Amino acid sequence: MSENVITPEVAPTIPLLFRERVKQTPDLIAYREYDVAAQEWHDSSWAEMATEVARWQTALVAEGYQPGDRVGMMIKNSRAWVVFDQAAMGLGLVTVPLYVDDRPGNSAYIIGHANIKLLLVQNKKQWKQLLSVGDELDGLLRIISLEPITEDDHPNDSRLEAIDDWVFGHQGELQSKITDQDALASIIYTSGTTGRPKGVMLSHKNLLHNAWLSGRCEGASSDDIFLSFLPLSHSYERSTGYIAPMMIGATVAYNRSIPHLASDLIAIKPTILVSVPRIYERVYGKIQEGLKEKSAIAQKLFNLAISVGWVRFEYQQGRGRWSPKLLLWPILNKLVASKIQEKLGGRLRVAASGGAALSPDVAKLFISLGVPLVQGYGLTEASPVVAANRLNDNIPSSIGVALPEVEVRVGENSELQTRSACVMQGYWQNTAATKEAFTEDGWLKTGDQARIDDNGHIYIIGRLKDIIVLSNGEKIPPSDMEIALTLDPLFEQALVIGEGRAYLCALLVLNEEQWKGLAKELGVDPLDTGSLKNGAVEKQVLLNVRSALKNFPGYARIRRISLYLSPWTVEDGLMTPTFKLKRKKMIERYADDIERMYQEDT
Repeated sequence: MSENVITPEVAPTIPLLFRERVKQTPDLIAYREYDVAAQEWHDSSWAEMATEVARWQTALVAEGYQPGDRVGMMIKNSRAWVVFDQAAMGLGLVTVPLYVDDRPGNSAYIIGHANIKLLLVQNKKQWKQLLSVGDELDGLLRIISLEPITEDDHPNDSRLEAIDDWVFGHQGELQSKITDQDALASIIYTSGTTGRPKGVMLSHKNLLHNAWLSGRCEGASSDDIFLSFLPLSHSYERSTGYIAPMMIGATVAYNRSIPHLASDLIAIKPTILVSVPRIYERVYGKIQEGLKEKSAIAQKLFNLAISVGWVRFEYQQGRGRWSPKLLLWPILNKLVASKIQEKLGGRLRVAASGGAALSPDVAKLFISLGVPLVQGYGLTEASPVVAANRLNDNIPSSIGVALPEVEVRVGENSELQTRSACVMQGYWQNTAATKEAFTEDGWLKTGDQARIDDNGHIYIIGRLKDIIVLSNGEKIPPSDMEIALTLDPLFEQALVIGEGRAYLCALLVLNEEQWKGLAKELGVDPLDTGSLKNGAVEKQVLLNVRSALKNFPGYARIRRISLYLSPWTVEDGLMTPTFKLKRKKMIERYADDIERMYQEDT
């Protein structure tokens, strides 16, 4: 652990952490951001950040808000996100992050439910979308846009102001009014897959302790550089990609956008990468797709690298014996593995995966090729990390062991439960939901089923609410099947259904490029959506489905499919901002297609 580390004991609140970081290492690079106008990356020191935070605080003071008032930010990951968060918290305000691409109706619900008084938005596109639900935003007193507003843009709304105008002429000293670690710091609305989101109330203690305990797992230091691309509105990125780096004095670089991720990885060369499985799955898919174009010799060399790399990993973990195969690793690393490592920047010390289950096949490929990939587990209500694998104790099929000072147990119905200083204060204005979230003796219920081995490794075995029960009583976790399906390059997205039915069906979004190749092969028009119902197409796709699910039991067989070309998105309300499908809404949206699939056998 770095000598520059700041513990929760030294800085018991997030504003005090920021102030202490500025004091200890004012000249170190805090953030790196791409300047579109200059076409280059720009660095900001901690001292420069402090000056900007103080300036924004003066502007906030002029608004007349009181400690405890809620303010929101609906902007992409950037130094501005940090500036606003620190400026508001330092004045005792409670920050409420919103997702940039969320639907206006959902954003309006959160703004109203939390009684947000000021909202920071990215640009005119966002506030114009909010105008469509303007009647629901009466409590919103001020809207600040990061990007300029012209005369033509102005919607005759006195609440709207550009950031440059809002902070113009303001300057002052950095303020850190909140010293109580139990004070409410932020309300993070869960991106629930069913129903309205709930506002998770997290204190300064909750957030700081989780970041501190997570950071202790791998001994990060001020020499590390993070590449931030998961939404800061999500507790996973906020804890591990914002607060934890601040504790150790590391640099955070902000990805320009997901389409730029591949080039930003090479440009930034991060040492720590925090991601969700979908990103690793996409890279996995591209690797598999590219492999098909290689010669038979190249394919054999790649598969040999995977085989030897896995033997090497198991040997390093102390679970396997030394093998003569390991003598091949230096050459396999040079010819195969290093090429993959370079695509991720070439300097990764830790590549973390969380937010959803990571496919064992994906984990094995990256780990075998020398990428230090570790899976963890958490939920917003726990700030969020509960458990994680360690580099020297890594069982990819598990979610690792509990963080230091975090208690876990398996309760009724094999449910994983946890207790620690990281667990939320409750749900905002929802006493009933808060009561339901805890056991009678005070443990947080995760909703996930698990088992814990003798060494403390935790294995997720199902989701209490997502289990499909067929009409014959067989129980099936659909998410496992969906992960397996999307590992096939043909499938971009998948939803498995069958609750109370005699058999399983699936809704599948096809990969555009893969579909063009398949359509050409089968002699159908890829631009004609009617081709998706062609008998030959359905037959071939079902063969891919059965191949992807070959390791699942016989009763977990997909009998019917519906095919689509347009991906499901956050904007259309079918996905959460962390790329989880909203199962209930999907079933409602595609009710006619679902009934058709089940009526075909009647």
